[in-house]
Amino acid sequence: MEIIIPQKIYGDRSGFNKLEKKLRSLIGDLDVRWRISITKRQWVKIVVDGEDSEVSINLIKEEFGEIPVSLSNVEEGQILTGRLVDLGKVGYGVYVDIGILKPRIKDALIPLYWLKRTFGEKPVRQMIREFGWVDYLPVEVKIEKVEKLAQEIEAHLTDRWIKKIKGWTSDKYDKLFIVGTISENIEKALVETGHSRDVRRIEELGLMETMLILKKGTHAPGIIKEIGPYIKPAKIGAIKFPHDEEE
Repeated sequence: MEIIIPQKIYGDRSGFNKLEKKLRSLIGDLDVRWRISITKRQWVKIVVDGEDSEVSINLIKEEFGEIPVSLSNVEEGQILTGRLVDLGKVGYGVYVDIGILKPRIKDALIPLYWLKRTFGEKPVRQMIREFGWVDYLPVEVKIEKVEKLAQEIEAHLTDRWIKKIKGWTSDKYDKLFIVGTISENIEKALVETGHSRDVRRIEELGLMETMLILKKGTHAPGIIKEIGPYIKPAKIGAIKFPHDEEE
């Protein structure tokens, strides 16, 4: 039996070991063997064999969820966790990979008209910059329209996610979004560079996606420069506030 979960492994691939540990604590006592691999687009596939495989698959689904895989499984009104993809390549919205691999790979579009209505009249590339968005960053979306013949999907961010973004961009704390390595590696980099004291909170957004909320008076560009060399090939996005607001 197999399941594809809404997590990705990429970058330095450290997510394999982390997920292995999570599975050991979740299904390690059951009569099963499992294998972790990645599909096209780096979604995580878990294949389970053994007496308790059905129970194990159910536990994995409960813990992590499941991607739709096929366009035929996507319905209007559905809430899905996807990943931002191809950011800044088009001006008419933002694409989200929600895990559609069949009959062909298809991303959902968050259209520009909706982004402007929700976040104000500005170009999409400005929003991406201000929100600190980077490819692979997880977002929660609600499916608004599915055109199965035309193979088009329109999605909007959920109310919960809009509230998060508005909070993150107004609380005056600089933030880093780091994708492509696990949070433990980021913590090590912060210790090595002596910057642990500059971080207010570390929040795991996904298996390989982490948000750092920096303390007041600590500015994102300085931290990026210091920890960047320790967490190659991770990518970093930032929400930055003007320095003089804290002085």
